[in-house]
Amino acid sequence: MDLPPLPDPPLELPPLPVRLPAPAPGWSETTDVVVVGSGIAGLTTALHLREAGLHVTVVTKVTIADGSTRWAQGGIAAVLDPRDTPAAHAADTLAAGAGLCDPAMVEVMVTEGPARLRELIRAGAVFDRESDGTLMLTREGGHRADRIVHAGGDATGAEVQRALQEAVRRDPWIRLVEHALVVDLLVTDDPDGPGRRVYGLTLHVLGEGSPDGVGAILAPAVVLACGGMGQVYASTTNPAVSTGDGVALALRAGATVADLEFVQFHPTSLYLPTTDRPAGNGDRPGGMAGSGAQQPLVSEALRGEGAYLVDADGKRFLLGEHDLAELAPRDVVAKAIHRVMRASGTDHLWLDARHLGRDFLEVRFPTIVATCRAVGIEPAEQLVPVSPAAHYASGGVRTDRHGRTSLAGLYACGEVACTGVHGANRLASNSLLEALVFARRIATDLAARRPPGRTFSESAASAGPPGRAFAESAHGGGGGDAAAARIGMQRALSAGAGVLRTAGSLAQAADAVAIAAGLVAGRSTAVGGVFGTAGVRGGAEVWELANLATVATALVTAAAARTETRGCHWREDFPSAEERWRGRVTVTLPPDGCLRLSWERL
Repeated sequence: MDLPPLPDPPLELPPLPVRLPAPAPGWSETTDVVVVGSGIAGLTTALHLREAGLHVTVVTKVTIADGSTRWAQGGIAAVLDPRDTPAAHAADTLAAGAGLCDPAMVEVMVTEGPARLRELIRAGAVFDRESDGTLMLTREGGHRADRIVHAGGDATGAEVQRALQEAVRRDPWIRLVEHALVVDLLVTDDPDGPGRRVYGLTLHVLGEGSPDGVGAILAPAVVLACGGMGQVYASTTNPAVSTGDGVALALRAGATVADLEFVQFHPTSLYLPTTDRPAGNGDRPGGMAGSGAQQPLVSEALRGEGAYLVDADGKRFLLGEHDLAELAPRDVVAKAIHRVMRASGTDHLWLDARHLGRDFLEVRFPTIVATCRAVGIEPAEQLVPVSPAAHYASGGVRTDRHGRTSLAGLYACGEVACTGVHGANRLASNSLLEALVFARRIATDLAARRPPGRTFSESAASAGPPGRAFAESAHGGGGGDAAAARIGMQRALSAGAGVLRTAGSLAQAADAVAIAAGLVAGRSTAVGGVFGTAGVRGGAEVWELANLATVATALVTAAAARTETRGCHWREDFPSAEERWRGRVTVTLPPDGCLRLSWERL
């Protein structure tokens, strides 16, 4: 069978940075492993590494609690019912993934998942239980069995985050660095083989080390666990910190990313006009200007308990669309909602939960009920307005079954990673499970690679002084236009690379991305793939915009290249799935700053 054509590049786009401008680090320290991110993936990895006797530094962009994990409502999917099987869980996962899941990786996840969940419970996470003490299980979209555990009704993420934070804070050998934006990975020639390897990272920490706060942490291994990239869109369920930093870091360092075109849109975010959003929603204290709106999530578990979607006439439009109706996989539901919205000229539809009753809703879904009431909606009496919003990146930094990337010393875990378990569309509640499973595998692999009789950090500094990786940067560039460019790019991505896509819409989105990239480059050509004018003063805003522009460029490039509709990638100009496209579009960023596409057949 012929390989699909992969134009290189399919869109005309300016070069991207292969590193960001920053002064040489004013301070440095060493450790065994640096973990970037403080959600379920990062904290679970850190705890397992400590069990193996390794020293760990966890770096997080704002505070330990400001990632996506605490916003998760639904739960964690795992086979705990004796009537359920890992094979059945795998079958549901493969069906949702629309032919692009890696079956071997799926088997790893569903087989090891129950043990990892029990470890999380032993770490202190408290899940909802039946009156006889057994774990309470529910069902979500795409699942054909009850296998979702939850906590606090619809506050699973908050409980998981609480338990992991407390466990991490109890360990004096886990150093936590908050308010730290990672600038770039440190890369050198690999002394143990061909190619390059990571030996640490540079970061900007508010108020630490030097007046500019730029330093370096040297380590033989870096684990990227810094979440997703929902903030490339104007409307997303992701918090403001989810700016694709991990994917951008990996690309600039030379690692391979894959499946970026598969961005899952949650079918039911709470639709709110801008003026009606709760104060502070989507804006982190002291965060970057121009953050995309974080839409409150209305968990799929609500539909799992019997709520259903209706149009303006009260008709259940998903009946007959799929045999699971409202519990069809997310791409099916999101597409159906968009079709109805487009046909009726509306910007939202409705979720009807009134028949479930006030008492049930308040006990099972206290978070959703409180969020609705905060904006004047009583879900026990009124229809809840909903619309799709960018939710989860099924793709990311390409890894193997041990979490290793294509770059020696660099690992990835959680939403930032592309393990192959999600394919073209993630099955509901598999995300937290994936993080638990592969966090353990990463720690096991690193423990096995530990030099005999010593810690990793004893040889971390041998790669060379970190200052050699940097050029002194001018203190200029960026400025007040960064927020406007960011908002323009987010709106263009939502319009052109959202649930509905065409070659024309993707090209328009690419134009807005090019404007943002040009601003970061000082509205000049990027020489040698290095942004030359964005300085460290106000640099965090510009660095974050650079990450967003890098990830958005890779996303629209991959989406333009894949000329078919599959999973959550819906091309109106190529409405059918084709067997020749059953594989991965991978993306790398060579030293010239121009993206390269390649093909990985499944």
